[in-house]
Amino acid sequence: MSSIPESHVDLLERPVLAMLATVQPNGQPQVTPVWADLDNGQVRVNTAAGRQKWKNMIARPLATITVADPDNPQRYIEIRGRIARHTEENGDEVIDKLAADYLGVASYPHRNPAETRVTFYIEPTRVIATG
Repeated sequence: MSSIPESHVDLLERPVLAMLATVQPNGQPQVTPVWADLDNGQVRVNTAAGRQKWKNMIARPLATITVADPDNPQRYIEIRGRIARHTEENGDEVIDKLAADYLGVASYPHRNPAETRVTFYIEPTRVIATG
């Protein structure tokens, strides 16, 4: 397991939009902007079950997260990793926490009661930090 250098941890503690790359069935990358944070050294993202990124991470448990510093785009971090685990437990609480971080609201405003929220934990296997 690789670790995220202290010099770039702020990019996952601040509300900076992350780009999540997953692998499609045909091998082509699929990139989605997501909210992300850190949980015990792993990158945490949350999505609804059934979405393309959910399908990709379930079938092919690899992902890359890239976050560029909005104040200095030459400073960024790329985190390549494997899906260490995923869970539906506390999925609504996690998306509410991310909504608080990114939007400053107490509850995720786009909640759909028909959706099941799933949290994925990405364990870094390679980290590239620059700038």
